[in-house]
Amino acid sequence: MCEQGHPNLCHRLHFCGTYPDPGSLAEYMIMPAHCCFPVPDAIDDSAAAMLEPFGVALHAVDLARLRVADSVAILGAGPIGLYILQLVKLSGAGPIYVVDQFPWRLALAARYGGIPVNFAETDPVQAVRAATGGRGVDVAIEAAWADHSIQQAAEMARLGGRLVLVGIPGPDKLEMKHSTARRKGLTIRLSRRMKHVYPRAIQLAASGAVDLNGIVSHHFPLAETPAAYALNCAYRDEVVKIIIDVPRPAAG
Repeated sequence: MCEQGHPNLCHRLHFCGTYPDPGSLAEYMIMPAHCCFPVPDAIDDSAAAMLEPFGVALHAVDLARLRVADSVAILGAGPIGLYILQLVKLSGAGPIYVVDQFPWRLALAARYGGIPVNFAETDPVQAVRAATGGRGVDVAIEAAWADHSIQQAAEMARLGGRLVLVGIPGPDKLEMKHSTARRKGLTIRLSRRMKHVYPRAIQLAASGAVDLNGIVSHHFPLAETPAAYALNCAYRDEVVKIIIDVPRPAAG
């Protein structure tokens, strides 16, 4: 497999579930061999499915260029944000502040070594600034809805800090005060999907260095897919990540 270039930025990029390619909610799929990676027995089916969002998180952390003992703020404690947290923790960075509004997601963030900040209860920018003595963090990673959270992430970053944008805004607009980024001299990196990370992602999962299944809150059978989507969209029942269990075809 070619290890050069930026396949995640290709003009002819194909992605399951994005037109014109069908999704993955099927018992059988045909995929080009060069797109496939063998998964060891140490990784179960659920964890194997989570290698895709974990790969997105790994690529984002690559872009952050973390150093040991860097302070970090992660905005968004959804699946990708929680995977970013695990990787940031693994890198030796810290302290790590995690911003979200759902208590159950912040509880998971605390479990993985993050310092939870509930933006429904406190101003997250002021909370991070206070915790860092007004300095701000070395790296701010936006992994939420990419709306006002982009400006908040920029405000949390220190002078000369680094800002990685992972979230995808619905209106397709990036809104941030130019003065904030300019006066701080921020390095801003935008993250799109991933590139060349699956071998490392598989190694990390198989070794137990990261917990892929820990954020899976619900399982649904294939026949109940609409109910799964409805629950996820409504943020009900302490949802974090849902797995649709597709039965394996019978042998032979």
